[in-house]
Amino acid sequence: MNFNTIMFNSLSRKPPTPLEQFIMDYVWAHPNCTAETCREGVAAQRALKDSTIRTILRKLEEKGYVTHKVDGRTFVYRAADTRRNVAVQAAQQLIERFCGGSVEELLVGLVDNQLLQPKQLQRLAEKIASRKEKKA
Repeated sequence: MNFNTIMFNSLSRKPPTPLEQFIMDYVWAHPNCTAETCREGVAAQRALKDSTIRTILRKLEEKGYVTHKVDGRTFVYRAADTRRNVAVQAAQQLIERFCGGSVEELLVGLVDNQLLQPKQLQRLAEKIASRKEKKA
């Protein structure tokens, strides 16, 4: 599998539903969790049946968000990618769908709609420049 295939797969991956996102947040915070530890861990916020947790984890795996290994007869789950990388992939989808592939269009829209202040954008540009200098 080459880089272009990986990028296509991540761009075409279905986003998680709100309930799947809730479970993903737990998996990111608790790598190597089981369905049971996941159910117990989220119970204070949301009571879910064991079968529901298992179904959600299976769907997350089908979508490529989690992987599992088998320990005896128990499935042990972990995130397939970092939270940041998943966020970047979601942003890539938005940029492709709504901004014609232009990151600049998205950033200008964020500034125009006051979700991002020009000073914040300047600080981001400075951070990017310093990272480029470190790599050189």
